[in-house]
Order: sequence, then C-alpha cells, then structure tokens
Amino acid sequence: QVQLVESGGGLVQAGGSLRLSCAASGRTSSTYFMGWFRQAPGKEREFVARISWSGSSTSYADSVKGRFTISRDNAKNTVYLQMKILKPEDTAIYYCATGRYYSVSPDDYDYWGQGTQVTVSA
Repeated sequence: QVQLVESGGGLVQAGGSLRLSCAASGRTSSTYFMGWFRQAPGKEREFVARISWSGSSTSYADSVKGRFTISRDNAKNTVYLQMKILKPEDTAIYYCATGRYYSVSPDDYDYWGQGTQVTVSA
C-alpha cells in the first residue's frame, strides 16, 4: 500500500503562483510513475503532468505547458507541482497519483491522494 498526501493548495489571484507537494509513505518503492490530475466542479478528472522515477521524463497537458513544472525528490518521497501564471480556469481540486505506467489516463494509476483545493480568482 502507498499513502499519498497533497498540500500547498489555496486561494491565489490570477497571475500568481503556488507549489503543490505530494508526500508518499508506505511501499514507496511502488511510486515509480507519478502524476498530477485535477478535477473542476462538474467536470471529469483530467491529466495535468506526469514524471518518471528518475525525473528525466516529464510531460504536461497542453493547457498548463510552459506554466507548470513537475519535479520529484526521491530522497524525500515527494513530488512537486510548481504552478505559475495561474488562471481562473486552473481552479480545481488537484490530486497526485502513482501507478505502474507512464500514462495520462487516471485509470492507469493505482493510488491517489485526497486532493488539495486550488482556487484562482480573477
């Protein structure tokens, strides 16, 4: 079992920045691929960013490319999502997840955190 706990969400004005953290515990040897997803009210959960174990491979949704950066510190069992130039449409609950595949599909991730709310005001 792997436990994931997100933190760092909050209320920010458009154009501002936030850094989300996701701390893993338990069987952290299973946290090979990590991803961030988000879900806005009335919408399906969508892919935001993903990262491989070494951090050498990353990819982003087109909507956040150039503004968000995913990174990880394996010594701390923590994954980060640095978010800059935030827009009101970034408002959502942000979830981190870990799985067996380097995937953009939520279905390929086995363990999920409880989520952290990000609200961007206009």
